[in-house]
Amino acid sequence: MTEIDHIVVAADSLAQGVAWCEEVLGVTPGPGGKHPLMGTHNRLLRLGGAFGNAYFEIIAIDPEAPPPGRARWFGLDRPALQAAVRESPRLVQLVARTAQIEMLRWGLINLGIDPGQPLAAERPTPEGLLQWRIAVRDDGENACAGLLPTLIEWNGRHPTEAMPVSPLTLDAVTLAGLPPAAIELLRLRGVSTPAAGEAAPGLRVVLDTPRGRVEWESFR
Repeated sequence: MTEIDHIVVAADSLAQGVAWCEEVLGVTPGPGGKHPLMGTHNRLLRLGGAFGNAYFEIIAIDPEAPPPGRARWFGLDRPALQAAVRESPRLVQLVARTAQIEMLRWGLINLGIDPGQPLAAERPTPEGLLQWRIAVRDDGENACAGLLPTLIEWNGRHPTEAMPVSPLTLDAVTLAGLPPAAIELLRLRGVSTPAAGEAAPGLRVVLDTPRGRVEWESFR
């Protein structure tokens, strides 16, 4: 079984993402850090409610970082997404936490689905080094028309251990359009996966925020 680790929101810049978060969600995101591996940086919020060990990530390309020499994660180099986030931040990805990333990766490969190669990443924090492995394809895209959750496996501390719970509550997550065999393999706890034909393919999240209930569908 996998669990929701975090939901990813792409922004044109962190300043834009923070301003959007304050205006639309009524919350100022907490600190994050830089990702030298991908030339990105982020701001984070720990989610309350049933998904209390999950967090909300606003991520953007770091203008001060050198080019990473490869496609960035979450499709951040895709021209269509870059054009979209210039207008407003977009929900782009669900990241699924597992303690068996290699087993799940090969299970997906055996289903004809390429989840990407697990890459080792890290970033320093005031509480110590965060280390993880995350599955990223060479093209930076996600399989199944972008709907396959990104697999992540943490080594040691999880970032939410040092984060206060925010006023954001993740009430519901629906993921439609994945092959049934992939759904069965991942067994993503707390995520609704409608039967084929019951809902349009896509990722949909429902947040309870200081600004009220927010329902959001992912950019594709």
